[in-house]
Amino acid sequence: MSSPTQSAVSYFPASSSVVSAHVKPSPTRLLIASEQTLLLEGLASLCGSIPYFDVVAQAGSGREAVEKLSLLKPDIALIDLELTDMLALEVIKRTVQAQVPTRCAVFSARRDRKTVTDALRSGACAFILKNATRQQLDEALRNLMEGGIYVSPQIELATIVYEGQQHQRTVDPIDSLSSREFQVFSLLVDGIRAKEIAARLTLSPKTVDTYRASLMRKLEIHDVAGLVKFAMQRNLTA
Repeated sequence: MSSPTQSAVSYFPASSSVVSAHVKPSPTRLLIASEQTLLLEGLASLCGSIPYFDVVAQAGSGREAVEKLSLLKPDIALIDLELTDMLALEVIKRTVQAQVPTRCAVFSARRDRKTVTDALRSGACAFILKNATRQQLDEALRNLMEGGIYVSPQIELATIVYEGQQHQRTVDPIDSLSSREFQVFSLLVDGIRAKEIAARLTLSPKTVDTYRASLMRKLEIHDVAGLVKFAMQRNLTA
């Protein structure tokens, strides 16, 4: 029998549910890449203000993005589609090839069907318009964190898929272009010279010339001015 002065001591093992309730989840780690400083810093600040998201790196070029993705392996990467030294889709392609587990999203002012579908086919898990609201950015990030695919609601993905099916029946010439040919086409209509296109796509100038000749043959257009006019008529410019 215990002494009257001796207090009873009870031992209750800690419940795992009680412990987990007090453990904060690890924040989702983000990398943001854009060569536009104001856009880069503004987006980093905006993402950093969303609970449970932490911007661990910023990259001012495609090559810097590739290096930091390989080194840091963040959970999510937001990549500006309009990078000039290396296209965003090339960054994503290298990330996938290196088996980096980062889920990549592109953000862009362009919304044409070919650009959106090429981005998703390259391995992007989200396509976010630059005029997206904070709420839409929040929704996109959380969707990515949960393993989903996100496309800005202004794009109307169902319409894009339907248009793609219709164009396949009518054989739209733009759909005859390969992903590489379309990249070269997009840069040509932006006024980029073949040598710089080669550098951005990590191709030889001769290969770029081959793609240029091939895409012009498929589109039945024989000069850059004609390509620009075609792009403007199809809303294929930013």
